[in-house]
Amino acid sequence: MIEMTLAEVASAVGGVLHGATGTEMVIGGVEFDSRRIGPGGLFVAVPGERVDGHDFAATAMAAGAVGVLAGRPVGVPSVVAPRLAVGSPSTSYALAADTDGVGAAVLAALSALARTVVHTLSQTGLHVVGLTGSSGKTSTKDMVAALLAPLGPTVAPPGSFNNEIGHPWTALRADATTRHLVLELSARACGQIAALCQVAPPSIGVVLNVGSAHLGEFGSRDAVATAKGELVEALPAAGLAVLNADDPVVSAMDRRTAARVVRFGQSPSAQVRATELVPDGRGCFSFRLVTPVGQARVALTVPGEHQVSNALAAAAVAVELGATPAGIAAVLGCYRPASRWRMEVTDRRDGVTVVNDAYNANPESVAAALRALVAMAGTERRSWAVLGPLAELGEATAQAYRTIGALAVSLGVNRLVVVGEQARSLCSSTAGSAPVLVADAAAALEFLHGELTPGDVVLIKASRTVGLERIADGLLDAEGSNR
Repeated sequence: MIEMTLAEVASAVGGVLHGATGTEMVIGGVEFDSRRIGPGGLFVAVPGERVDGHDFAATAMAAGAVGVLAGRPVGVPSVVAPRLAVGSPSTSYALAADTDGVGAAVLAALSALARTVVHTLSQTGLHVVGLTGSSGKTSTKDMVAALLAPLGPTVAPPGSFNNEIGHPWTALRADATTRHLVLELSARACGQIAALCQVAPPSIGVVLNVGSAHLGEFGSRDAVATAKGELVEALPAAGLAVLNADDPVVSAMDRRTAARVVRFGQSPSAQVRATELVPDGRGCFSFRLVTPVGQARVALTVPGEHQVSNALAAAAVAVELGATPAGIAAVLGCYRPASRWRMEVTDRRDGVTVVNDAYNANPESVAAALRALVAMAGTERRSWAVLGPLAELGEATAQAYRTIGALAVSLGVNRLVVVGEQARSLCSSTAGSAPVLVADAAAALEFLHGELTPGDVVLIKASRTVGLERIADGLLDAEGSNR
């Protein structure tokens, strides 16, 4: 964060000082975990379902914090955020455990502080890139950050830090040296992406796709599209909207923005496009990158044809900010995912390949992962799909399972293991041998231990709440790996 006194923090968030002179200088990071606070930092006392950050104010001060951003006095130098009127826009993100408005007040203050810092840095050349989409956000965000790093100091969130806490926290990691701030925007209701854009107004907005993620909350794909399009609506006229030419719903968002539009994809209408795709036999693709400033051959190191689209979106951003096609090809040619459990490929010593894509799942991302699995296995190796429940699909859940099962069959997946009674409908497919239904991750792991043979390729994927990454960890720990 930029250096600020507690008085300046109070001014930025509309709060009042308690137990502080106001001259205390924040020169370190902003953290809501007291175990991560360092000298000169600002501790944000967020109340949660299990613990209340206000109870750790003294601990944070002992660790070197100069003050606390709180929702009530905490007995140490602090800025106390103002309570919000019930029903105000800033209370839409109130925490589950927030019964007295303290949590909403702290989150609103955190966002206000981030907004002040981003505004200040934008005056001196900070570029803010926002990405959204139903799937691929984190992978693309990591690619964008990798491509921009050679052009100047770049800040991006770890993993999927894309909500009302992670978004401002990431923005506050930017300082006077930062040239690029790359942010991932997620939502479970209309209006939330617009709110995140107010925290850190983007000059470049990327919309990857519109799919079925969170369909249970939104109710329809039209509503999902409305929410995702809030990103391009927030762009200034001097900004840039990067839209997927291969997704008609996304491409049509050009009507919702005053910004200049650049499209990416395999469509001939895309200014940044891929031609001459070639699979490498391990599920990865190479292609010719065509841009307005030149061309280069790109060889991806991450499996799945869907990664071509992600790479094109990232390349479009990088070209806008000064990268060359040759430079893009060089970075992507040695790129490794920065976030865990997204098509994370590891070879065991016995020749079994484990593909841990267990961070999250929706119908589109499962379909992409299944295609990548089959491409990796080819005709010489057995393909295993270990799939669990998909969350937040509402009434579309049963149809989604039937579609995924049918796809597994049509692609020729050899074995299907379904984890959890919730996902039983996946067993209606007849991929390879009859699908196997197991109760939980432990049962799946036990079954796989007895069935896998050298050379098999195992994909593990489900919604995050299921915790199927434990299967991948168990498979790799059992036989050793080259990770």
